[in-house]
Amino acid sequence: MVPVELITGDDDEDAALLRRMAQDAEAYLRSFSWCKEVSGSFFGGGVGGIIAVFLFNIRPARPAVGSWIWIIVGDIPSAHFPLEDAASPAEVFKTYLGGMSKWVALAREGRSGTADDGIPPVNVNVPATAEWAEKLEQRLHSLPLIVQPFFDDAGESNQVN
Repeated sequence: MVPVELITGDDDEDAALLRRMAQDAEAYLRSFSWCKEVSGSFFGGGVGGIIAVFLFNIRPARPAVGSWIWIIVGDIPSAHFPLEDAASPAEVFKTYLGGMSKWVALAREGRSGTADDGIPPVNVNVPATAEWAEKLEQRLHSLPLIVQPFFDDAGESNQVN
């Protein structure tokens, strides 16, 4: 994990895409009334323009909200997770894939599901329809092949304690 200001990519284009994704992640986070202020942001891994995981330190507007929030953004519906739900960017990636696979199954039935169903809170701009389920399912199947190497399970340095 590195501070967002220190993001480097495979090349200049990748780095620029990742920096833009960091801005998108922060804008997504700030869209929630429970986020009063962003105190810090860290890049956990990803591929520019496809998917990236960030960890934000926030000043919450409500006591029930934790001060550390994972955000996942990219060419997929954005989602957020409290720090307690995942100890590393790799875990965020796996949790997201599992939850969104459940979302796909429910969306085929016209339902969006809730956290109780194992569905992560996703961007509200994604309707729970069979059409979106099909598009997302195709994307979810390709993501592990494309980005799994950027979320190293063995890397203890990526784990947040």
